[in-house]
Amino acid sequence: MTLALISGFFLGFSLILAIGAQNAFVLRQGLRRSHVFAICLTCAVSDAVLITAGVAGFGVLSQSLPWLGEVLRWGGAAFLLAYGALSLKRAWTGSSAMAADGPDTGRLWPALLTVLAFTWLNPHVYLDTVMLVGSVSAQSEHPALFGLGAVCASFVFFFSLGYGARLLAPLFARPRAWQLLDLAIALTMFALAAGLLAL
Repeated sequence: MTLALISGFFLGFSLILAIGAQNAFVLRQGLRRSHVFAICLTCAVSDAVLITAGVAGFGVLSQSLPWLGEVLRWGGAAFLLAYGALSLKRAWTGSSAMAADGPDTGRLWPALLTVLAFTWLNPHVYLDTVMLVGSVSAQSEHPALFGLGAVCASFVFFFSLGYGARLLAPLFARPRAWQLLDLAIALTMFALAAGLLAL
């Protein structure tokens, strides 16, 4: 039983470790100390819902609705391109720069809607959490514990990323560092969008 929990944890952690659109946004919010708890909780709960659906066999739905993948692919690519363009604009104008030790005054709901879009409009999240975790958990003697381990990994990862970003605060006291971060985020978004369009 413990092995299933640990295996699920390490699989879940490895799937979300790479910096993608969602992780880059969480990192940025953590650096700005802007609604960090709400953003991290939203990401972790979203993953928990998707993982639970995968473990419960929800992956069958995507096989019975082949058009669903195309809708998610094009919608996700459009969103990534738009957000990448905004990040590129911030990098060009330097409009993200702020004191590293001061909180951001951005509103909560736009931030939550953005992170929800990064999560639910990303077809890769369905492949990773629903299909992959779901199929691997089916091979475990304790699929529910395997899924619980993957859910725990999401909570540990996102809260570590969001709050751990503060350790980088001294680096981001310089406006140039924010410009470079926004440029890196823009390039990441464009690369992910290109990957979706190439599928």
